[in-house]
Amino acid sequence: MSLGASIRNYWRLTKPRIWGLLVFTGLVAMLVAYKETPGSVFSATLTLTVCVSLVFGSASADVLTNYHDRDIDGMMKRTMKRPIPAGAIKPRSALAFGLLLAALSVLVPLFLVNPTSAGFMLVGLVDNVVVYSLLLKRRSWLNIILGGFSGGMPVLVGYAAVGNPFSPIALYMSALVMVWIPTHIWSLAIFSREDYEAAKVPMLPVVFGDRVAAVCVAATSALLTVFSVLIFLFTPVSIVYTVTALALGGLVLAYSAKLVVDRTKTTAWTLFKITSPYLMMLFLVLGVTFWL
Repeated sequence: MSLGASIRNYWRLTKPRIWGLLVFTGLVAMLVAYKETPGSVFSATLTLTVCVSLVFGSASADVLTNYHDRDIDGMMKRTMKRPIPAGAIKPRSALAFGLLLAALSVLVPLFLVNPTSAGFMLVGLVDNVVVYSLLLKRRSWLNIILGGFSGGMPVLVGYAAVGNPFSPIALYMSALVMVWIPTHIWSLAIFSREDYEAAKVPMLPVVFGDRVAAVCVAATSALLTVFSVLIFLFTPVSIVYTVTALALGGLVLAYSAKLVVDRTKTTAWTLFKITSPYLMMLFLVLGVTFWL
């Protein structure tokens, strides 16, 4: 295998579309912290260091969960072409790569940022790799609920680099990501229910059926929409953000309601595909409103 092909396979193994979104939420949180923390001064070096750490951390979690899930990935049509089950990367090589990235993701902020950021990074890794992947994914439909705390950790890593991560706005932004996760993952689980059944992974639609899962998705979408506009309880925010949150939430709610009615794979896939741009746009507008 050529060097270029090998690099592309390792790049695919990290799932860049996933870590890209998580790094973005951490970056926005950090930019908000610069504005909300008295006496803070923007540092390009610090910002870049945190972003690199977040890339290492998010990528390592994806690599390590791919390593652990290599057997079931090979049973599922959606995942069987991933680098490990496809034979493009040896499992031991993937494990070593993932552990290296994980170590760097904690050590870099520990020595170059602060121990608090490093601590949140470690919590995120443990929750995603150990709690979600190793302990819960194959045992309980609650896997993405209890394993979803890791999704909010990049926000706290970024905010802690500049300010107090236990401030109301930091906790709110982190919780916003966690509330977003069920709609994102369960819509994908409905789309891929047969795959999860074949691999014996107890995702929500596998355990309770598509009808119950669709209702749960609609309920979490409603919660997400309401929660997205409650930021005014923690800090003043512009009308631009509120209107954006309501408009985007309305779109997610519309597809969630459609999923309850038709329960088709097309609707489930469409909902899944719009949830990532939804979160990115929400954080983008939120970050911009703090800096304008």
